[in-house]
Amino acid sequence: MDLKEYIDEGIEARRTIDLNQVKNVASGILKSFDNGGKLIVFGNGGSAADAQHFVAELTGHFLKDRRSLPAIALTTNTSSLTAISNDYNYDVIFSRQIEALCNKDDYVTGLSTSGNSKNVILALERAKDIGAFTLGMTGKTGGKMKNLCNETIAVNSDRTSIIQEMHITIIHMVCALIDEKY
Repeated sequence: MDLKEYIDEGIEARRTIDLNQVKNVASGILKSFDNGGKLIVFGNGGSAADAQHFVAELTGHFLKDRRSLPAIALTTNTSSLTAISNDYNYDVIFSRQIEALCNKDDYVTGLSTSGNSKNVILALERAKDIGAFTLGMTGKTGGKMKNLCNETIAVNSDRTSIIQEMHITIIHMVCALIDEKY
C-alpha cells in the first residue's frame, strides 16, 4: 500500500464532505430531540463501533458538559442480537429492534460502507414505515440506501477504511453542532 496515496485519498474525501448536509443532519437530530424523539443508530463491524461511538458522544458529552441526550445504538445488546439472529435470522437483528423501540419522532441512522447491508436496509425500511426520519451513511455509490432514506450521506470514496474515517469525522461535526445548542 502506498501510504502517501492513502493519505491523499483521505484528504480528498474529507474535502468533499457536504457541510450543508452535516448541518441538516444536526438540525434534524435536534428537531427530533425537541419533539421528544431519540437518535437510533446501527451498523455492522466497524460501522457498529461507529454507531456506538456516536451514541456515547451524545449520552456522555462531546466538547462540553451538557445534559445527556437520548440516543441508542442497536449494536450493544448482545442478548437481543443473538436471540433475534438465532430465532429468526441475522438479517432482522436491527429491524426487530426498530419495531420495538422506534417511534415517528425518532431520527434513525444506518451506517453501511457499501450501502447494501441487508440488515441495515431492512431496519431503515421499517423505520420509514413507522414514520421516523431515516439517514443513511455510506460510501461513494450509496448502494441501495441511496434511494431508500430520507437523506443519504455518501462519502466520496470506495475504500472501506476511508469511508469509516469520514463517517467518524461527520459524526464528530454533527456532535459539535448539537453541543452548540446545549
